[in-house]
Amino acid sequence: MSSRKLFSRFVGAISISIVVASCGSIPSSIPIIGSPEPIRNSISGREGVDGPVLAVKVDDTQAAHPQVGLEDADLVYIEQVEGGLTRLAAIFSSKIPTRVGPVRSARISDIDILAQYGHIAFAYSGAQQKLLPVIAAANLQDMGAQRQSPTIYNTDPNRRSPVAMILRADLLMRKLVDDGAQVDISKSIGWSFSETFETGTAISQAKVSWPASSYTVQWSEIEKRWLLYTRDTADLSADGVHLGPTTFVIQIVRILPSIYGDKYGGVTPFSETVGSGTGYILRDGKYLAAKWTRPTPLDGTTWMDLEGNEIPFAPGQIWIALTDKQPIFTPVTADASPTSSK
Repeated sequence: MSSRKLFSRFVGAISISIVVASCGSIPSSIPIIGSPEPIRNSISGREGVDGPVLAVKVDDTQAAHPQVGLEDADLVYIEQVEGGLTRLAAIFSSKIPTRVGPVRSARISDIDILAQYGHIAFAYSGAQQKLLPVIAAANLQDMGAQRQSPTIYNTDPNRRSPVAMILRADLLMRKLVDDGAQVDISKSIGWSFSETFETGTAISQAKVSWPASSYTVQWSEIEKRWLLYTRDTADLSADGVHLGPTTFVIQIVRILPSIYGDKYGGVTPFSETVGSGTGYILRDGKYLAAKWTRPTPLDGTTWMDLEGNEIPFAPGQIWIALTDKQPIFTPVTADASPTSSK
């Protein structure tokens, strides 16, 4: 193992220790006297430390809403699963919430998606038998429910199976320390950040779809973020927060059948996130057509405009929709009014 990787794992172990020493969730930032700029997380650019990375698979069916803890994620991927439905992979680093969920099972697309983050903690409710050895062989700290106690993965009495499992993320992070596990801290994943970006076409909203799911994002000039709607309903967290990132990425990928499937005979789709393709970056109430490149699973994903110039993201939470369908954009009209969350 290289000295650089050893150092990263060492810092990760120290970071986990800091996590468990705090009460509740990790603070979003640590002030430094005399520092003119806030500390920013490398994944999201939001104010907050670079801490150990935790990825959690979260159900995205209608019955799973409202979801728990997603407002604290640095980044959320929307993936297509069986039946054309969607499932989320939430990436936490700058802040680890106490609870996340409902937690669901892993999929083959997760292996490539998570490889770019390094050796990170992976929380999920299980996986089909053929996929479990693939997860075990991946560069992941396997923290699946099949390996953990019901104290860490518990059942919400107000929810019904299969959308009742909730992760105690704080206890999982503490267990990593108790077990002496080494998890990498967050790092740049290929994109950079800027406070402002003048280029782009103004829109009031965009709709992204899959065979049995859809998301609409509406720009809020008041809140300076894209407010999310799922199946035309406001996407609220369990704490009543209207979910919405500052940067919404639509990544056009190939979605192909895999050798895996669910217990009902449905074929698991595989989203190709390694290679190159097109997409759209949505920030500051505008969209910009883009090209993405990721040469290998270990590389981050870079985003350029059609002339080859880097497109910086807005600092803050990021959502990335992995889809093979073109989005529908609604241009700004003269009578468009600002949107605010409730």
